[in-house]
Amino acid sequence: MGTGTGPPKMPRSPQRMSRTPVWPCSNPPHSPRARVAELCSLREGLSSPAGTWVRVLQVLGVSAALLLGCLSLTHLLGPAQPVEGPAGPQFAPHGAAQPPQDACSLALVESIPQDLPVTATNSSARPLAQAWLQLLDMAQESVHVASFYWSLTGHDIGVNDSSSQLGETLLQKLQQLPGRNVSLVVATSTTSLAPNSSDLQRLVAQGAQVRHVPLKKLTGGVLHSKFWVVDGRHIYVGSANMDWRSLTQVKELGVIIYNCSRLAQDLEKTFQTYWALGVPGPVLPSRWPRNFSSHINRFQPLREHFSGLPTTAYFSASPPALCPSGRTRDLDALLTEIGHAREFIYISVMEYFPTTRFQHPDRYWPVLDTALRTAAVSRGVHVRLLVSCWLNTDPSMIPFLRSLQALSNPKAGISLDVKAYIVPVGNHSNIPFSRVNHSKFMVTEQVAYIGTSNWSEDYFSSTAGVGLVLRQRAAGTQPQALTVQEQLRRLFERDWSSPYALGLDALAHSRDCVWRH
Repeated sequence: MGTGTGPPKMPRSPQRMSRTPVWPCSNPPHSPRARVAELCSLREGLSSPAGTWVRVLQVLGVSAALLLGCLSLTHLLGPAQPVEGPAGPQFAPHGAAQPPQDACSLALVESIPQDLPVTATNSSARPLAQAWLQLLDMAQESVHVASFYWSLTGHDIGVNDSSSQLGETLLQKLQQLPGRNVSLVVATSTTSLAPNSSDLQRLVAQGAQVRHVPLKKLTGGVLHSKFWVVDGRHIYVGSANMDWRSLTQVKELGVIIYNCSRLAQDLEKTFQTYWALGVPGPVLPSRWPRNFSSHINRFQPLREHFSGLPTTAYFSASPPALCPSGRTRDLDALLTEIGHAREFIYISVMEYFPTTRFQHPDRYWPVLDTALRTAAVSRGVHVRLLVSCWLNTDPSMIPFLRSLQALSNPKAGISLDVKAYIVPVGNHSNIPFSRVNHSKFMVTEQVAYIGTSNWSEDYFSSTAGVGLVLRQRAAGTQPQALTVQEQLRRLFERDWSSPYALGLDALAHSRDCVWRH
């Protein structure tokens, strides 16, 4: 698969950037300009004493005047460029351009499987497919996509179904981006999930850059993230894969944040960790270069007004090996927000296992399980857990859920309830790996958390994922506006009270995850 000749570039401003390089590629390798460019590359990580700079100058045989020129050039050259070195791919630091004035806003987005009319009502979320297509129409400079796998056409899985049309429309829009002078850059997992997919070949043929990240060899996991960064200003993050079934056959939940460059460019740093590892023979750095570091985290969240509402936000990431300095680990984000809850914790997730899932033999891992039990028993927090039940559910999950449910004791003030959500298969039995609630979110009275990971140990220790933590306060100037926590709570309660959400006692037996009227 083609990878392009260089790294993705982050837009410096909402205005279109010139596509003309600062230095022509035809420069002789030993020309002064080439030497300056080389010196700029060698600046990576050199925050050490002046003696280091002297050594660099000696190696290159350039004068201190050229060094000063390099420092100035950094601001002209703009975003980070990759430097392939013995320690693995890195990105040279660049000048910290001031972000343009933001006007941040957000919208929850969701997909409702076809023929699920009850769930489709009473929703404050926008249709995911519509929101994705509009994001592509808005793009002016760049679209960066982190994805687990690609399967946007029915042909990919040998299925001829009209519900694949939205995915095919999305693929056509993506193919048109390079022709509009919008760069399309993809970091995806090295996986055999969709071995016959031609999506990425078609995109590369149109000028897209693609890198496959061999995370299995590096951490033992996969790249399971699902997010977009558009023009360095707009963001999508959520549970949906780049799969037509995510638009019409699978229940998904995500969020789009518009015109929020500081948050978008922080998420871009996580994208760049993937991009840096998508080269031949990648090596995990023992310490990520400082330009990958985040200054937005659970201790110092972004503070903005989103559509008039005071908002704090930060991104978390997993696994720890892909968390440069300052980045909150995904597990730490969840544990922190569970620990802060005082009234309720509502969770919707496809799988819930207090064990490993992809290591054999399984290892017990009660970290999140203990946090929920502690919240319910020690603080009287009302905990609700909505877990998917479908044709591919591992029946060994059910005893763990029953164990949580057994702890509930209203007389003692302990409220810990569990339900299984079953999407009816109906007339769609010909479509594999569909008809499931794939959402991965948590909401408390204080925060909304929207993630990309299921809840078992591997997703936090070895698999790449991201989470977004949002907190909003009602504002006197916006008395009718609902906070994102309230919007997500209502979506959860809609699903919880749905006829497709069944108590564990309603399941005929542990293997019965097929909807029966």
